[in-house]
Amino acid sequence: MSTTPQSAPRPSARDIDVLRAAVARAAASRGPVLPFGVGPVDHLLAGGGLDGAGLHEVAGASASWSDDAAATLFAAGIASRFAAAPDVSALWALTRFDLYAPGLEQAGLGPDRVLYAQGRTDKELLALCEDALRDGSLACVVAEVKAADQTATRRLQLAASEGNTPMILYRRYRRYGQCPLADPSLAMTRWRIGILSSGRLASPGVGRGRWNVELVRQRGGPPFSLELEACDDQGRLALPAATADRAVAPGRTDTVAFGHAA
Repeated sequence: MSTTPQSAPRPSARDIDVLRAAVARAAASRGPVLPFGVGPVDHLLAGGGLDGAGLHEVAGASASWSDDAAATLFAAGIASRFAAAPDVSALWALTRFDLYAPGLEQAGLGPDRVLYAQGRTDKELLALCEDALRDGSLACVVAEVKAADQTATRRLQLAASEGNTPMILYRRYRRYGQCPLADPSLAMTRWRIGILSSGRLASPGVGRGRWNVELVRQRGGPPFSLELEACDDQGRLALPAATADRAVAPGRTDTVAFGHAA
């Protein structure tokens, strides 16, 4: 004998209010969201910016020195804005100290805003970062590694959430031609940064650097790619001048390219 399937009861207004309160508590337990201050980027990012209690990954578009430098400065710009409040510092951890400090300062991460730590191996470095994240006293933690499996990224995400501290994992190339972001990860966002030619100037000189900023994957939102001007001395990105001055017709995406998550 067959029975008529019964539909689930609709939630009451009180049940919905309880759910909304639970979502609000979960959002409040996370760190503040850091917007980029660039309209198209913040509009396309789930939450309107970078989660201040989450793991975010960065890699160069290739293994070239120029793309490596662009990705490093992109990470430095984010770290400098997280560390913009007085009396707080970011931690930059790595296994080989090849950073160029004046370059970081040009992206807003001066010596008064950053501490450095060095580990012998990636595994040792990641354990150090977990402790630093859980401590909760740092504005941001940045780590450069070549190997971090899915378990390691899960641990970093949990530590970032527990310490209410953002984590930026810069993935260096292990093999030529194989993007580090191909490895599985639980990061909130995954960024790929490539160098572009700077814009022409009216007079002789070198214009502000330009990058192809690609969000390969994010939780709760689509991937996208934008051409942006490189970080200034406050760590801020900007739309290219020609783009910022041009009115975009409705329905057009002149400066944004969408794609499928990698």
